[in-house]
Amino acid sequence: MAERRLLVLFGSQTGTAQDTAERIGREAKRRHLRCRVEALDSCDVANLIHEPLVVFVCATTGQGDPPDNMKMFWRFLFRKNLPAGSLCRLDYAVLGLGDSSYPKFNFVAKKLHKRLLQLGGNPLLPVALGDDQHDLGPDAVVDPWLVALWDKILALYPLPPGLGIIGPDVRLPPKYTLRYLPEDAPHPDSDLLQPPAPRAAPCELHPFAARVLSNQRVTAPSHFQDVRLIEFDIAGSGITFSAGDVVMIQPQNCPEDVQQFCQLLRLEPHRRFVLEPTEPGTPLPPLLPQPCTVQYLVSHYLDISCVPRRSFFELLASFSTNELEREKLQEFSSAQGQEELFSYCNRPRRTTLEALWDFPHTTCAIPADYLLDLIPRIRARAFSIASSLLAHPERMQILVAVVRYKTRLSKPRRGLCSTWLASLNPERGDVRVPLWVKKGGMKFPADPATPVIMIGPGTGVAPFRAAIQERVALGRRGNCLFFGCRYKSKDFYCRTEWEELVTKGLLTLFTAFSRDQEEKVYVQHRIQENGRLVWELLSSGNARVYLAG
Repeated sequence: MAERRLLVLFGSQTGTAQDTAERIGREAKRRHLRCRVEALDSCDVANLIHEPLVVFVCATTGQGDPPDNMKMFWRFLFRKNLPAGSLCRLDYAVLGLGDSSYPKFNFVAKKLHKRLLQLGGNPLLPVALGDDQHDLGPDAVVDPWLVALWDKILALYPLPPGLGIIGPDVRLPPKYTLRYLPEDAPHPDSDLLQPPAPRAAPCELHPFAARVLSNQRVTAPSHFQDVRLIEFDIAGSGITFSAGDVVMIQPQNCPEDVQQFCQLLRLEPHRRFVLEPTEPGTPLPPLLPQPCTVQYLVSHYLDISCVPRRSFFELLASFSTNELEREKLQEFSSAQGQEELFSYCNRPRRTTLEALWDFPHTTCAIPADYLLDLIPRIRARAFSIASSLLAHPERMQILVAVVRYKTRLSKPRRGLCSTWLASLNPERGDVRVPLWVKKGGMKFPADPATPVIMIGPGTGVAPFRAAIQERVALGRRGNCLFFGCRYKSKDFYCRTEWEELVTKGLLTLFTAFSRDQEEKVYVQHRIQENGRLVWELLSSGNARVYLAG
């Protein structure tokens, strides 16, 4: 009998595709299939020719781009020299997750499906196109597609004699076991919690702990929005960047949330543990030291402030000993309960921690072993770099709007990363932020004669500040900036810097302060008013136009 094994590969930017891939992995285990779930860039693509059965779960980002953790796979798969029949032994299925409000809806999934066909793969089903815009979200497509997928797979690989599908009332084992160390076990040097000095340029697995040099509010104290200009010391990091590049920052949960979480789940923050995989060959989660404290796990790793997904409620229901709570959790994890879940969770942006408060009997029964199955890891946030190494050697600056807004919940919603960054005070000692740099989507012209028209309202001006600093340092003129904000006196970021450059003849600046007069004025009005100049730069100057929001 053919070996019953399945490989589930995902390309995920925000975690939705990974969550869906892990759901498929759990359903495979309930059907007694040997199953691995991994990111596309973590798997050796050359080994695909030896895989009998693969399910691909792919998101599409931006303008039809593949997510970061499948970019290498994407480049390999579209190499011209791959032989036409190289995947003829592969049975596959592609599940796409996208948003139909974008022109290139599910572009990656469609293109992948087509390419696998070209290489000789055998599709088990037509490509599934999950849509965020649907009232029930992507699950409206995913749920029925998975029913059809399991029918196909079980027809090819029937259940072993005497075994049935493991029902939803049976809880699957956790991915890892938390083995607590005795209180008196010797402590390794605290240095072990510091990542080793990176050998190459810092990256997601080896971020650089950059010291915060300054954290300055750049909006007036009376202004509703708190915006910060934050400067990091990157000396000795090996980090280089140019205008348009992006810095990835790995945030932490706030101490009050960490304390509440530990109290709710009756965890002892100082306890130390090591993680042991339940199945041999499962890699340990990156960026978690071994041994680790509960405090470190909750503050640096578990995303307790994210809006929980359907899978969270499904697993939570399996721990519940309280009938009322269990019924509600089961409703939230059912296909019929998705509208109800949307209005409980997504619409008001309720956090995982707040959801746990609402199910107190269930929460105190959560086994610690399941924490990493229940709660996703904290994802890094991307910020446009707002400075140039030519103007500020060994330094990096970012412009951060602190995210805070109201929903129907009494407590205002706060952005995890921006709130954490705003709370860092370099005057209170050595404050460090784990970060690394990624190439951005904006490339500025190499030809010094090419003029540049930049449209950057609000914090969208950040990448243009980097570009203008870089271009001025290289002696390039033809810098034209359209900047917009609400009030000249309250949120005109980097005002003195721009005015100095204007005085020196190195920058042409047009400003739109929308609330400083009766009728609202935006950057598009200033572009229209200066249409002749803009057209002249475009038609005879061959200018490039850049826009950031």
